[in-house]
Order: sequence, then structure tokens, then C-alpha cells
Amino acid sequence: MDAIRINVNKQMDGYSFSIAPSIRDFIKSLFPNAHPANNIFVGYDTKSNFEIYIGKLESQIYPALLGVDKKEDLNQLKEIQFIDTQTGHVLHKVTPRDEKI
Repeated sequence: MDAIRINVNKQMDGYSFSIAPSIRDFIKSLFPNAHPANNIFVGYDTKSNFEIYIGKLESQIYPALLGVDKKEDLNQLKEIQFIDTQTGHVLHKVTPRDEKI
């Protein structure tokens, strides 16, 4: 698999990050001890300018969502893409081996 796709759905009071069942199955086959989550919701106060954190939050979200916390395991993933579910556009890309986790 070339890229892990994480769906991002902006809601009125936060963002929901989720992965497809096929991604969960792929992660579990690659890392048998992984415990991927169905989704993670990050809520915020509507007046908090939360949008300034998009692009910074992702490095915290994908290890938790994928259920993989070992740097050497995450380094095996080529690229992680955060996809806007409304538009299909890539919002952010992460290359785990280049990230400081």
C-alpha cells in the first residue's frame, strides 16, 4: 500500500479522523499487536481558532488512530494522507520516517 488514507471530517465543534475497515485490516496484518481505532474526535470551542492547529495535530493523531506507537513500526509506512471527506482533497501529508514522534 502506497499511502495510508485518514479521512478528516470537519464538524461544527471539532474534527473527526477515521480510517476505512480495509486500512484497519492492513495495519493489523502488518503489525499484529496494533489496536487501530475506528475514529478519533477532537473537539474545540467554536471561538478558539482551532484551525491554526491543523497541520500540527496530525503527528499526534495518526499513531493513536492506527494503534501503532513504536517509531520503528511507523517508519515502515511510506506516507499518510489526511483527506477531506467533503472534497476528497489531500489536506496534509506525513512521512513517518521524517517525523519526530
